[in-house]
Amino acid sequence: MSEATAYFRSKLAFEVDVMDVHGRLASGEFVLVDTRRHASWAHGHIPGALHLPTALVPAQAAVLISAGTPVVVYSWGPGCNGSTFAALAFAELGYPVREMLGGIEYWARNGLPVETSDGVTLPPSDPLVTAD
Repeated sequence: MSEATAYFRSKLAFEVDVMDVHGRLASGEFVLVDTRRHASWAHGHIPGALHLPTALVPAQAAVLISAGTPVVVYSWGPGCNGSTFAALAFAELGYPVREMLGGIEYWARNGLPVETSDGVTLPPSDPLVTAD
C-alpha cells in the first residue's frame, strides 16, 4: 500500500460528511456531539445532538456517554478546529470517534434541520454545497 493510500484510508476512518451523518443519525449507532460553547449551541444546533463543549469532554464524557459508544463530533465549520480538539479528547478517553466535516455550517448550507429554542427549522439550501 502506498503512503498516499494509507493516508487517505486512515483519514476516511476518522472523518464523516454531513450527509452521511444525516442519513445515519436516526439509527442510534452513534452519539452526535456538538462541541461548541453554550451561546453557539443556543444559536442553533442539530436536532438530537448532545451538547458537550470541547473543554468539558475530559470531565463529563464518561458521565454522559457510555464507554465504547461511537461518537461523532462537530463544531462550527471548516474555519474552526474545536471538533478536532474534542475528537482528540474522546479518542484519549478510548471512545471510537469521528469528526463531521463542515460542521453545523455545512449542515445548514445543505438545508438540513437546525434546532433553536423556537423549534426546528429547515434553512434554505445553498446550491453550491447541497447534495440534492
